[in-house]
Amino acid sequence: MIGNTTVKKYIKHILPIFSAVLILLSLCACGGTATTESGKIKVVCTVFPIYDWTRKIAGDKAEIIWLTEGGTDMHSFQPSAADMVKIAECDILVYIGGESDKWVDEAVKQYQNEKRTLINLTSLLGGSLKEEEHIEGMEEEHEHGEEAEYDEHIWLSLKNAALFAGAIADSLAEKDPENGEFYKENALNYTEKLNLLDGDYEKAVSAAPLKTLLVADRFPFRYLTEDYGLSYYAAFPGCSAETEASFETVAFLSAKADELGLKYIIKTETAGTKIAETVIANTKEKNQEILVLDSMQSVGSRDAENGTTYLSVMEKNLETLKKALGE
Repeated sequence: MIGNTTVKKYIKHILPIFSAVLILLSLCACGGTATTESGKIKVVCTVFPIYDWTRKIAGDKAEIIWLTEGGTDMHSFQPSAADMVKIAECDILVYIGGESDKWVDEAVKQYQNEKRTLINLTSLLGGSLKEEEHIEGMEEEHEHGEEAEYDEHIWLSLKNAALFAGAIADSLAEKDPENGEFYKENALNYTEKLNLLDGDYEKAVSAAPLKTLLVADRFPFRYLTEDYGLSYYAAFPGCSAETEASFETVAFLSAKADELGLKYIIKTETAGTKIAETVIANTKEKNQEILVLDSMQSVGSRDAENGTTYLSVMEKNLETLKKALGE
């Protein structure tokens, strides 16, 4: 006998898909097309960094749709029926392609569109894609899968961003050759800005007396630190769902802060200060300052409207790094 709870869970899971099918059928009946009424191509982007790169490259030549504009972390994002329709009828879909994007793969299979171009950014990295790392002192994960888990935070590398910008421009130009040169010129200009900031990071890290970060939080910055040869200690891996650190983890991080003479303890923008404060309370000096490194996982449309960009966040992160590394 099936209980009410099971039925409710089933309905919750199937309703968005059923609704999307009904909407798609109505679109087909009306002869809906992927392009907008103005003739612009439609580009669907899952997370903020992708959206921001695309809008810098496409300008006003394309309609750009940002699925997580509400500021939802991609690890917890659940697409609505309307999101499924946007994916079904778009010209280009740009997404990360990690474990958190498994729903994208299912949506693409369910809603076929021969004219749609898929840009899976993870697949572009090839051998540069990094596995989730569990280093000394990290909290043990309660759940371990058999397959390797890859670090999804690929946008936190300026070098990766330059690669992705080029791929987005190429797809835009292929779909809309009339504006192809416009897209490629914008991508070239944007890549120059990425490369300049990358050089600023190189100089700052090279000049810094310290080369280690201590993060009392999950650690989504592996691509960033490896770009510049930095080492780190952290409470959890990047995609961990854990929020409580054990006494052993806190004690380890506190001892490392003492050993390295660190004046700053780092957390991400989405976390509270509890773990960082506990780490500080267990150091000898008990006077370290908490700094925030932004992983761009909570940026919403209001932030973007108020001027937040991928580059502005990475510039702010550079200033945080300089302080943390004692420059």
